[in-house]
Amino acid sequence: MRLASMRYKDYVWPHNPRVYTIEYKRTMGARKVPFGRYHLQDLGPAQRVMRGEGEFVGEGAYGEFKKLATVFYAGGPGLLVHPVWQTSNAYFVELSLRQEPRADYVGYSFAFWEGYDGHSTGVQVTGGGGEPETGPAASTAGERRHTVRQGETLWGIARDYGLSLTELIALNPQIKNPNLILAGEEVRLA
Repeated sequence: MRLASMRYKDYVWPHNPRVYTIEYKRTMGARKVPFGRYHLQDLGPAQRVMRGEGEFVGEGAYGEFKKLATVFYAGGPGLLVHPVWQTSNAYFVELSLRQEPRADYVGYSFAFWEGYDGHSTGVQVTGGGGEPETGPAASTAGERRHTVRQGETLWGIARDYGLSLTELIALNPQIKNPNLILAGEEVRLA
């Protein structure tokens, strides 16, 4: 079975990295209890860290590494698509080069940190009727999402939100097959 190529933003790996790992962490707080033992507090999951390493070989090996380094220097988050693991919005945080004394070989390693936009730092002001108000104090998320329910299709979701199927697919590049969406998946609407 041939896997699709891994990609980040507009960069597509010519062949997938040799090693790819995902680190899951949970942040814990530990407090000493006077004259006792301790109390642990679960502070929730931390960002996932995706690491990998691979090689570029052949005549254009150094040129290919330069393309990857250019994406690293661009900064900001981007869509990281792995052919097997889930797609995530991630920051490119590490890139290193291992050079051997050969003109056609470059070893590299990288790390991405998953971004999370599921929190709101805005203040929502409600009027007397309980309806949220708009204004500078109101939260301005700007991005809408829909969680897929059992039996839903992309066509139906697009129709329900007044979008064309083409617009919905363009907003969701992580969906490789528009005919196959699973309950619980998040679909970006705006």
